[in-house]
Amino acid sequence: MVIAETDDVEVVGEAGTGAEAVRLAAELRPDVVVMDIRMPGMDGIEATRLVTADGGPTRVVVLTTFDEDEHVYAALHAGASGFLVKDMALDDILGAVRVVAAGDALIAPGVTRRLIGAFIAGRPQRPGGGGHAPAAAAVAAERRLAAITGREREILTLVGRGLSNTEIAAELVLSIATVKTYMTRLLAKLDARDRVQLVILAYEAGLVSVSA
Repeated sequence: MVIAETDDVEVVGEAGTGAEAVRLAAELRPDVVVMDIRMPGMDGIEATRLVTADGGPTRVVVLTTFDEDEHVYAALHAGASGFLVKDMALDDILGAVRVVAAGDALIAPGVTRRLIGAFIAGRPQRPGGGGHAPAAAAVAAERRLAAITGREREILTLVGRGLSNTEIAAELVLSIATVKTYMTRLLAKLDARDRVQLVILAYEAGLVSVSA
C-alpha cells in the first residue's frame, strides 16, 4: 500500500503465491517484481527463475530476512537483479525498486558479502540439489575469467567489492564513460545479465574474499 502511494511507482498487480506471481508477471509485464522468498506452494526462487526465463524486460528483486534466509544466493542465480531486506527503510526500498526499474542491479555490499560469502563457505545449498560445490564453482568461474584482460579483471574485483561506476572511476583514475565501456565488455565476455551476476562471479573466482 505504501509503495502504491508513491507518485512515480504504479502497482499493477499483487500475488499471494509463487505460481500466481508467475502468471501475473506474464500477463501484466511489469518493470519490476518484488518477490518474497517464502510463499505457499511454489517458492520465490522457482518463481523468479520462471519470470526471468524468457529474457524479457521484467526484473525481479527478492525480499528476505538475510540473517535467516540461506536461499538468496539461489534466487540471484535464478535471475534476480538484487534483493531487499524486510526491515529496510521505506525510502531505501523505493530507491531499490527505481534502481532495478532503470535497468541496473541492486548491490548492497555488506549484505551481498555476507550472503554470498556464506555460500562460498559451503553453508547454503541450492534447493533441490544440482548446484555446484564451492570448489567446482571456483574452477568454472576462473575458466570464464580467462577471456578477460588484466584491467577488466581489476574492475571485476572492484565490482565484487560493491563499488559503483563512479567509485571505480575514482579508484582507478578513469572517466566514468571508460568504466561503463569496461562494464559493457565484462557483461558480454562473461555472459552475465547484470551487475549482480558479476558480483557472484567475483566471489566464486576468489577475486573478493568474505572478509574483504
